[in-house]
This record gives sequence, C-alpha cells and structure tokens, in this order.
Amino acid sequence: MYMLDGIGLDEESARVYRALVARPSATAAELAPEVTLTAGRVTELLAALETMGLAARQGADSERAVASPPGIALRALLAEQERRLDIVRSDLVDLEAVYRESLAGRTAADVVDVVLGADAVRQRFAQLQAAAEQQVRAFVRADVPFVSAEENAEEERALLRGVRYRVLVERGVMDDAHFYAAAREALPYGEYVRVAPALPTRLLIIDDDLALLPMRRTTDDRYGAILVHPSSLLDLLVEVFESTWSRAARLTDEGEPGVTDEVADLDRSMLTLLMVGLTDARIASQLGISARTVQRRVSALMELTRVATRFQLGAEAVRRGWV
Repeated sequence: MYMLDGIGLDEESARVYRALVARPSATAAELAPEVTLTAGRVTELLAALETMGLAARQGADSERAVASPPGIALRALLAEQERRLDIVRSDLVDLEAVYRESLAGRTAADVVDVVLGADAVRQRFAQLQAAAEQQVRAFVRADVPFVSAEENAEEERALLRGVRYRVLVERGVMDDAHFYAAAREALPYGEYVRVAPALPTRLLIIDDDLALLPMRRTTDDRYGAILVHPSSLLDLLVEVFESTWSRAARLTDEGEPGVTDEVADLDRSMLTLLMVGLTDARIASQLGISARTVQRRVSALMELTRVATRFQLGAEAVRRGWV
C-alpha cells in the first residue's frame, strides 16, 4: 500500500505527483524518465491530477504543469475522504441495527452460513479479524491453515490496535524451526500461544460473536467453511476452545510476572519447549543450538534442581517460576 492510497491516488499517480512537487514545473516528457512511464501516460495522469486539484497548468506555457501546494490540496482531499467515511460509519450503525433485529428472527437453519471456495474463505478469514474488537481465539493445526502466516496481514493490524490473540497450536506446528521465535516476538503485542498434542479442527472465534471452521478438506473441489452466528453452537465452540486451552502447555508466559535470574533465558526457553513435548532434536532446531547442547543443559538443570527425571524437572521448573 502506498502512502497516498488513502486519498484515492493509485501508485502511478502518486509517483507523478511526487516528482512534480520536487520541481518548479515540468512537462510530461521531462517527468516520464523519472517516473518510468511513457510521456503519453504521464500526460493522462497529469490531466487526472489537474481534475483532482493536485496540479495546474503554468500560465506562460500550457505544456508545463505545476504542483498544487500539498498542504492545501491534500488536506482538501483528506477532508473529502473523511466526510465519505463519516457517511459510511452512519450507514454502518443503521445496518448493524437492522442486522441485530434480523437475528431475533433467525431459525435453526440460519445459525450457520456456508462459505464456498478457497478465495471466499480467505476473504472471510481476513474480514473477521478486521472486525475483531477484543479478542481472537484460534485452533491452528499442522495441516494447511485457512491462510498462511505470510498472507495473514490482518492479524498484525489487529494486534497493533489492541486486539488480544490466544492461539492454540498442535504439536506438529512446532516442526517449523522459526515458530517459537515468532511466538515470542508476538507476545509483547498481546498474542499468547499454547501447545496441545493434537486438535480436532481448525477454528477461529471472533470476540463472542462469530466463529469460522472448515467444512471440507482443502483438497476437495467444494472446499469451504462454516460461519457460526450467536447460538448454542457458538457457545459450544467457545467452551471447546476454553476447555482445550486450559489443559494445553504454555509456549509463552502470557504477560505474567517475570521469572528469577536463577536460570538463563536459553534454559527457560528450552524448559518451555521440553514441557510442550518436543524432542531434543526439535528443541535444538527451534533454538538454533545442537541436540548435544540441549542434553547437556537439561542434565545440568536436573543436577541443579536435584531431580532424577525430566518429568520431575518440569514440575520443579513450574514450582520455581522458571516457566
């Protein structure tokens, strides 16, 4: 996205306007090499900028264009955009009221909506996160997700505006050697992650208002998802999430008071991954160290805590507040 997208300028128009602002005046032929467009295309864009009030013709030479002062021209466009947004917000309030009235008349068949097609599912997945106000709860399986982490830009936007994420992943997700580091990076923004041995389905719950879960496998030609509205079914999905979450192993500290300095950060990370059930090799992969180093440090911690088994080490680590 370009900075001037929000006021209706596409990428080419923005390039031409920026180049024009940097000059006292210019012709289309002079601007063309700088903006890597043909002179004919620049002529078209200058005409459009003139219509928008962002450019004007030089009085002495109609072939030359001059930029309108950004502080005046752009503020006017921004004010118009804000006026349109105010209208949309007003319509949104009215439509939401109508929608809530319609909920009272829903029948059993109206409890769920069916979303068909991978593109439609991805679009709805993004829309739901964009609409989240308080929290997003998710089951993440090791198989193909609703969207990949790279495609899920709405998650980052939601975290930045204060939406809390609770993400429950199954152990197979930890095969990604970068997952633990990514989870720790997201923690300060309000994303908490726990790990379960396996999960029954993928799931997304937005506040307490809507849930999305897959209807068919992604390999199915009729792949789709089910959107669940407020109902006993939604209450059940929330309860399933909360029950599974309460039994899962913590991957991040979830904002609780920090542990003591009795053990190093690396050891705390290693103990966390050990307690969610990862093997030494997978722990080593997540932390970027060797399996021998994992074994050596575990042995040292067992000696420090005077325990005989790794299970006892995990219990002692919890007791001491290391994880």
